[in-house]
Amino acid sequence: MKTYLAPVNEIEKKWYVVNAEDKILGRLAAEIASRLRGKHKPTFSTFIDNGDFVIVTNADKIRLTGNKWNDKKYYHHTGYMGGIKEANAKKLMEDHPTELVVTAVKGMLPKNRLGRAQLKKLKVYAGSAHPHEAQQPVVLDI
Repeated sequence: MKTYLAPVNEIEKKWYVVNAEDKILGRLAAEIASRLRGKHKPTFSTFIDNGDFVIVTNADKIRLTGNKWNDKKYYHHTGYMGGIKEANAKKLMEDHPTELVVTAVKGMLPKNRLGRAQLKKLKVYAGSAHPHEAQQPVVLDI
């Protein structure tokens, strides 16, 4: 039996909008990563980008369980010697409310050029408004 290879011009990419209000971060990110990769489609292949676009609204109202608001650490490096910076989830939410969702989804995607292309199909907004009404996104209930 041969592996089915979907032609690139026949791949249909839909737009979904997700309301992240009162959703747990990890469970939401797992479902979003699955949609971005296209694992919900019967034509899924690991080496082809056949996933859909996902719009996340109300990212500033997301939930974390336990004491993760204070204990969960996020690191980034400035590029200079000794330039590693650390922030907990609460501080990161105050400064950049969309970065919690983007970082969680990014960690669940492949670490190669395909994963970077799939991450570009994720649009995250802190409020309930988004500029993608022209694409007619379908509400995805997670």
